[in-house]
Amino acid sequence: MTPHSGRLHPGGIHLPVDIVLVENLSKSYTRGDQIVPVLRDISLAVEQGEFVALMGPSGSGKTTLLNLIAGIDRPDGGKLTVGGVDIAKLTESELSDWRAGHVGFIFQFYNLIPVLNALENVELPLLLTSLSRKERADHAIAALEAVGLADRMDHYPSQLSGGQQQRVAIARAIVTDPLIVVADEPTGDLDKNSATEVLNLLSRLNQQFQKTIVMVTHDPRAAKRAGRILYLDKGVLADSLHDEF
Repeated sequence: MTPHSGRLHPGGIHLPVDIVLVENLSKSYTRGDQIVPVLRDISLAVEQGEFVALMGPSGSGKTTLLNLIAGIDRPDGGKLTVGGVDIAKLTESELSDWRAGHVGFIFQFYNLIPVLNALENVELPLLLTSLSRKERADHAIAALEAVGLADRMDHYPSQLSGGQQQRVAIARAIVTDPLIVVADEPTGDLDKNSATEVLNLLSRLNQQFQKTIVMVTHDPRAAKRAGRILYLDKGVLADSLHDEF
């Protein structure tokens, strides 16, 4: 599996209008002898190049929905299509391969490997591809340049600020040129200035490179960077306008 050439660049490959299509999705978890519903009859569509923010109180199902879209978890019912693929029907092996080539992940606490420098951390997803060592390095350098950290490629996470670590994590998320980028509270561990830098970067990836982004956040300022805000409450989804937050 190789990166999707062209998706990181303006005017790249034409993709289906609806990158994510969710129809009547439901998800529950078992707690002891109780079944706890988390998502109830969720339906939504995310278009190619759209930046969507998911908001709602703790326990509303935001991260569960994000994990379903990213292929980390599986729904109990309904249909979930990403990039034209019904990912709920994939085997575990197929789903793992699909995630590696189609989804870029950004986490609240960066999830960088402490013993690897920035370049090596960004290269990690490419180890699952057929690229040569030089090609992997070239892709990683290009991703670090895109987030403004080419001059920090030899630095280890402990030598970087929180904002810089998150930018390395963003470089890692886009290095495979994924179909969709999912971000779970990407500014939750950052100070105001670093959070602004990260949000500026996500906005640029969306606007300049047409990357499709789905972001979970509690921060109304972060949500306002998205083109659309969806609000989850008790597992039920509703569209919300920016000025409601």
